[in-house]
Amino acid sequence: MRTVPLPDGCGHGGDEDGVAARVVDAVKVYGRGDTEVRALDGVSVGFPAGRFTAIMGPSGSGKSTLMHCAAGLDTLTSGSASIGGTHLGALDDRRLTLLRRERVGFVFQAFNLIPTLTVAENITLPQDLAGTRTDAAWLDGLIDVVGLRDRLHHRPAELSGGQQQRVAVARALAGSPDVVFADEPTGNLDSRSGEEVLGLLGRAVRDMNRTVVMVTHDPVAAAHADEVVFLADGRLVDRMAGPTADRVLDRLKSFDPRPATVAAPGEAS
Repeated sequence: MRTVPLPDGCGHGGDEDGVAARVVDAVKVYGRGDTEVRALDGVSVGFPAGRFTAIMGPSGSGKSTLMHCAAGLDTLTSGSASIGGTHLGALDDRRLTLLRRERVGFVFQAFNLIPTLTVAENITLPQDLAGTRTDAAWLDGLIDVVGLRDRLHHRPAELSGGQQQRVAVARALAGSPDVVFADEPTGNLDSRSGEEVLGLLGRAVRDMNRTVVMVTHDPVAAAHADEVVFLADGRLVDRMAGPTADRVLDRLKSFDPRPATVAAPGEAS
């Protein structure tokens, strides 16, 4: 198994406590009056650098809102969010955009690839748009890790769903970000392709010294993480180290009175 060489100056990207991203007393409110929804209600949680953390909870628990606010894609109503030692609330729009571009990677359920670009062009698109160069040794190793060397000149329509999501993961990692946020990355994939993508995210942590924070509804997906944090009604209610699918499923059952089952990647929650 190949370990990808880190670009000069790159490490885990954590703060002085070794935390890659955190929120403190995070509150997020949508709407007002009778339509008010408190998506986050005083959440404080840190995501350790160089680790794979899954965020779970029943529908409406606030897990995607937490990820979006921690990643700087949305703003908190009150409380604070930081990447490494940088407080996001202190940044104007331009500096926040630069931080997301330079220090954060994103993977979503929709692959969001540009259909007219090749695999290679999709992978380096963020750096090309920013006018920056991708470290050649890092990119070369990354292509091998994601298993795309024989697909570099193909376009997305010529790839399977799993291959397209691997391109999306490679794009998220190409800039050597401090932390990668993944929101239901296996939601559009069959079980085999989902396992490949989850294994790839795990390798990004183990072999490439990255930090991954993943929102998922699936206990099987969460079992790939080093730790699971659980939300319910906008609040942090539990953390589980060394998760297994069965343990995660049992914990989820305590939140939801409906019968729960282990969902294969790609199934709706």
